[in-house]
Amino acid sequence: MKWKKLRLRTTTEALDYLGAIAMDLELEGFEIEDNVPLTEDEKKRMFIDILPELPPDEGIAYVSFYVDPDVDEKELEARIRECAEDYSGLCDFGAMKLEVTLEDDNNWINNWKEFFKPFRIDDSIVIKPTWEEYVPGSLPRAGEAGSAYETGGASETGTAHPDEIVIDIDPGTAFGTGAHETTKLCILALKKYMKSGDRVLDLGCGSGILSIAAMKLGAESVLGIDIDEIAVDTSVENAGVNAISAERCEKAVIPQKGKTVFIKGNVLTEDDLCKDLKCFEVDVVVANILADVIIPLSAGAGNFMKDGGLFISSGIINTKEEAVKEAVLTNGFEIVEVLHMNDWVSIVAKK
Repeated sequence: MKWKKLRLRTTTEALDYLGAIAMDLELEGFEIEDNVPLTEDEKKRMFIDILPELPPDEGIAYVSFYVDPDVDEKELEARIRECAEDYSGLCDFGAMKLEVTLEDDNNWINNWKEFFKPFRIDDSIVIKPTWEEYVPGSLPRAGEAGSAYETGGASETGTAHPDEIVIDIDPGTAFGTGAHETTKLCILALKKYMKSGDRVLDLGCGSGILSIAAMKLGAESVLGIDIDEIAVDTSVENAGVNAISAERCEKAVIPQKGKTVFIKGNVLTEDDLCKDLKCFEVDVVVANILADVIIPLSAGAGNFMKDGGLFISSGIINTKEEAVKEAVLTNGFEIVEVLHMNDWVSIVAKK
């Protein structure tokens, strides 16, 4: 579907008033571009380790409205300016210069797909997008001509596995193509430490890639949890594409053998969910999130595990490695191995 994008140059002080104008004109939403420094609360809510570096804030902002292609932009511009006059004594609206372009939402949704191609995690595991063809064994292995993947010392390479594991993924708008170092580290740790028949809890399941990897590596069952509705639905769909029996449930249930269950929830804030999980006693908890989430999560993860169970965590930038290790040790775990790949870290710990 095509949309007309109206991009208006204004000032940061006018943004709240333009929001009110958008509501008055029944414009359902708009996009803001500015260089206003992030507050500490905003930084925490962004859930990222490396914060964006913004240019100096010069008080300039851009507001973009998306409307149907048949909307008369000149008429809409005139109405916006007319409404702005009502607030002109309260703030400076700046240049109010308008740029008009025609956008295709397919471009927003699908352009990234051309860069997502099949790739190796290691000699035996391949990740491929659902829309790409792949002939098993066709990607070079470590040491072969054309090999482009690296494990950063996280696993042994060079020995071809006779039965290649291929994981099909369409992340949609959920996190997790498998290409990021943090996901690779988790998959390699699952392969190395998870035993056939283990029960796995995937906290922050995203696209479901770690849940699927665990099942394909021999897990008895997996329960995946994410705070995002879309991630939960995407995980169920991706599991199905990989011929794994999966369903969405409204509360935590112990999956039957050979099945995966995905639910929406937050183990850091939902006491009832944590109470349900305490009776699960899984063999492995895997969490590919962020250091600032792993640290408080380590205080409760052991409650969901058997004695001797493994806590595999990743999403940890190397500058926060020591803080996560300290939290893991403080909360009753023994560190088994610390894996590195470029600037990222994964910690394998035992209860």
